[in-house]
Formats: sequence, structure tokens, C-alpha cells
Amino acid sequence: MQTYRTHTCGELTKKDKGEKVILSGWVNSRRDHGGLIFVDLRDREGLTQITFDPKVSEKSWKTAENLRNEFVIRIEGKVILRPDDMINSKLKTGEIEVEVENIEILSESKTPPFEVEEIEGVDKAKDVKEDLRMEYRYLDIRRKKMRDNLEIRHKIIKFIRDYLDQKDFWEVETPSLTKSTPEGARDFIVPSRLHQGSFYSLPQSPQQYKQLLMVGGVEKYFQIARCFRDEDQRGNRQLEFTQLDLEMSFVHQDEILNLMEKMMIELVGELSDKEIMFKPFPRLNYDDVMKKYGVDKPDLRYGLEIEDISEIVKGCGFGVFTNAVEEGGVVRAICAKGAAKFSRAEIDKLTESAKEFGAKGLAYIIIKENELQSPIVKFLGDDLSQKIVEKMKGEPGDIIFFGADSEKIVRNVLGQVRIELAKKLNLADENKLAFAFVVNWPLFEEEFENGHFAPAHHMFTMPHKEDLKLLESSPEKTRSYQHDLVLNGSEVAGGSIRIHDRKIQEKIFDLIGFSEEKKKSFEHILKAFEYGPPPHGGIAMGLDRFVMILRGEKDIREVIAFPKSGDGKDLTMGAPSEVEKEQLDELGIKIKKV
Repeated sequence: MQTYRTHTCGELTKKDKGEKVILSGWVNSRRDHGGLIFVDLRDREGLTQITFDPKVSEKSWKTAENLRNEFVIRIEGKVILRPDDMINSKLKTGEIEVEVENIEILSESKTPPFEVEEIEGVDKAKDVKEDLRMEYRYLDIRRKKMRDNLEIRHKIIKFIRDYLDQKDFWEVETPSLTKSTPEGARDFIVPSRLHQGSFYSLPQSPQQYKQLLMVGGVEKYFQIARCFRDEDQRGNRQLEFTQLDLEMSFVHQDEILNLMEKMMIELVGELSDKEIMFKPFPRLNYDDVMKKYGVDKPDLRYGLEIEDISEIVKGCGFGVFTNAVEEGGVVRAICAKGAAKFSRAEIDKLTESAKEFGAKGLAYIIIKENELQSPIVKFLGDDLSQKIVEKMKGEPGDIIFFGADSEKIVRNVLGQVRIELAKKLNLADENKLAFAFVVNWPLFEEEFENGHFAPAHHMFTMPHKEDLKLLESSPEKTRSYQHDLVLNGSEVAGGSIRIHDRKIQEKIFDLIGFSEEKKKSFEHILKAFEYGPPPHGGIAMGLDRFVMILRGEKDIREVIAFPKSGDGKDLTMGAPSEVEKEQLDELGIKIKKV
């Protein structure tokens, strides 16, 4: 049986001079220089230049005349040194080439619908339409960028497994066919053939199973878990995704955060050249975060903090500001350093963005060397305007933007304005990683849903010990033991200390408006809480999103081997698709067109 390779296409160097080698791979490119034919041979590990010389093997040379890109070949030859003026310092194999003595074409290729080779660092497929790349994903994966993304994803998962194994965690798999329970996002349901009219659900997360594992005494669990949520697609979200899921018994919140922090610091140190900005990770209070940044997942690579100026401007005579304060709202501002260079069109675009988040407009003051330019200065007066500039530490060349409305609207508006300003001013350094934990979350969202509370995280989150009494009197004021890990403006992990007391869990179900019928959906976990459940908590990390940020990608699909398109289709396989009537009959299902 012949050997396909003695070496990969990424490992030969000048120390291998004179060695007889066998290589197999794809034709990355072919160049005919008259008497000589040069081919860059590619495999997963890299490129090696191979040469066909009729003086060495006329038969192989003639075969090489018919080679085309993406043909798969096996060659035998001798390693020789390249002439000094032909050395490619960008390649590990750039000092050598292989002089081919024998070649075998293992398979031929049609002309690909797009070029997959990368030459001199130029990715020829980067501007190809995404739908075409996803239809031919098996070709797209041959591109260096995609290979690198999948490799680092593999290394991250391996690092996590090894790290948690050393910390005495057990990797335990939980079912992919489970029970549909009302947890938030829509479930993907799977009909049962053996129990017609009944359905399994694909797990939105292993949340209930991992809590049952804690009741079972596993104590330290983790899983690289597949999760499924039937929700609208975004650039950082997929219908099915992968998360690191972990849970521990007999722990306090700090112990979970410390574990996660140390693991992330070691992981980044080993697998990335990006700089972690803050060690240890800041632990930020939810209320402070919302006031300073307007969002619960702030990007801390830059400042642009939001300041409250309500006290300064109340009763100032400028109706927009005074009315907001008098009606129980707030006036806040953000100072954009160097933004005075913005054109009127750019300011108008910011204003339109602010309106999308509830603003009626976007007031501003442009700070010039000797004057303040703004339609609102005449209402505020010079003295108050200058006082605001001093409060905001404004300097010539800056613009101060204002939000005046209810607390929620101002947070949303200035939070979005902050993000837009950072993009326009190019403030986010792609080589830096700003991790932070957000803690002391409210147990419930601000808004009511059908007259009931909605969980800020999920319904299994333990209320803050000091606030348990508030569940009876003022549930909206109750804090929780939720924690989120944010990174560069994205939430990459979230978790909490869990409820392990049946009475508290039932109280939460009552507050969120569960009927007795809905409560029965969770009878399995309520029953488990009657058999000595330990205090426990954990965290789940979105691995796809984390890899995306670490690789500097803007779309989560770039770090997933076979992702779904924006409308939820697998364009490679052609899913979802219709099934035969016989399959539906077996399941007792009829299709109703709506």
C-alpha cells in the first residue's frame, strides 16, 4: 500500500535538503515558465512549492501541464534549496522546493465558483457573496482564514477541557431530546413516532439538567453543549450554537467569577497575542454600568462615559431639560473628544440613530477655540453652558451630546450614541480585550408582561439573600446573584447562583405569572428540590461569540464550520426541506399551510 505523505506541506525546511519526500494535497496555483512548471501544493498545514522539470521526469512534467487549481495530487521528489533571489520569507517552507520525480492525480476538480487560494496574503474570496460561500462551504473551508478560525476554535475548546479537568470537573453529556418548557425563546420541537401527538424539544441550554446533576451530587460539571433557540438571526447569533456550560455545588458567586477569570487569562495568554486590558477583571455594579454606559454590556476599551447633569440644569429655562427633570426623568451628557470635525450630515445621522431608540432629537454643543456653537446655548445662557462644559471636561475640538427624557430612554439613546461615536472616532483597539463582570443585577426586568414580572436573567436565578423579604413587598427592587462576563461590548458569558429551595422557586413562578398548568412543566425540578439539593451556581459561555471576538471577526458565521444563513437555512445541505408523506404519516402529522 502506497504512502500518501511523509511530510505535510507546511513543515519542510532547508535542513531537509536532499531528502526524498512524498507530499499530497491540493493544487493552490500553477505557473508555467516555459521549460519549468511551478505548483504551490497546499494542505491544512501550509504550502510547499513543487517544480516539474522535463530533465528530471518528462512523464511527470507532461502530467503537470494538465493540472488545474484544486486538483488533488500525490508527488514524490527531492528537496532542493531555492536560489537566493527566489526565497519566500513569508512561508515557513520558503527556502526550499521539491523537485518532482513522480506524480499521481488522485482526483480532479471542476473550476470552483470562487477562488479559494490566498496568494501573498491576499484573500481572493473575501468579497464573494456570503450565500455563495455558504452553498459551497466545503470549498470556503479550504481558505486559510477559515482554516485558522476552525483551528483556534479547536484549541480553545481543548484548552477549556484540559483546564477544567485539572480543576476536578467532570464532563457530563445531557440529552438533546428533552421536554419543552416555557423558558423564553421558542423551542425547536421534534415529533415522537412512538408517542404520536407528543413532542420532544431541543434544549435551549442544559440549565435544568445541570441543576439536576448538582442535586445528584456531581458537584463540578461542565459540557461543551449544543443549544438551540428558534429566534431571529443576527450577526452574533445562530439558531444552533455551542456554549461552555459549567456548574458547581457549595460555591459563592465570587468563586465562580474567580474560576472564569483565571481560565480566560490563561487561555488568552496561550492562544492569542491580544492584550487583556484589566487584570483582575473589573466587577461592575449593574446600576452604575447602566448610568455610565447606557447598556449592560459596555465596551471598556474606551472612555466616553455618560455623566448626569440633571442637578445642574434643573430649572434652567430650557424647556427640554427642565421638563425632563420635573417629570421625574434625567438629563445626561457624553463628551466626544475630537468630534468637532464631524460634518453636519454625520451629526444628523447620529440624531436619526438616537431617534430609533426613543429620542425626540439630539441636542449638542460644539466646543470651538473661542466660542460654543449650538442652537441650545441661547436658551441655556453662556454661564450655564460653560459650567456644563467644565463638568464634562470639554475642550476645543470636542462635542457634547445630550439626552433628556425618562431614565430608560436616556440610557438607551446615549448608550447607542456612545457606540456610534466610538465607531466614528475609531476608539476601539482591535488588539485589546476588555473583560469585565457585571453583577448585582435586578431580579426582574423593569417592564411588566401581562401584569406580571419578567426575569432579568432566567427564572432559576437566586434572589439576593438580603432582598428575599422584598419578594413579598417590592419584587421590583429585588437584586439577584446574576453575573455576566462582557468583552469588548458583547456579552460572552452569563450565569448566576441558582435557586435550590422549592418554596422560593414556586414564589418566582407566581411572580412571573405561571399558571398551575405551567408550573407542572417544571414539576421534575421542583420535586428534585425536595431531596436535599445543595446550594449551587454556574456560568455558560457562548463559544462561537468568544471565538469571533478573539479572531476579530464581525460575523459569527465566520467561526462556525456549517452555519445557518440570515434566514435560518443550511445552504450547503438545503435545509430545512420538505419530507415525504410516509414520514409524516408515521408521525401522525398533517401540514397546514398558513
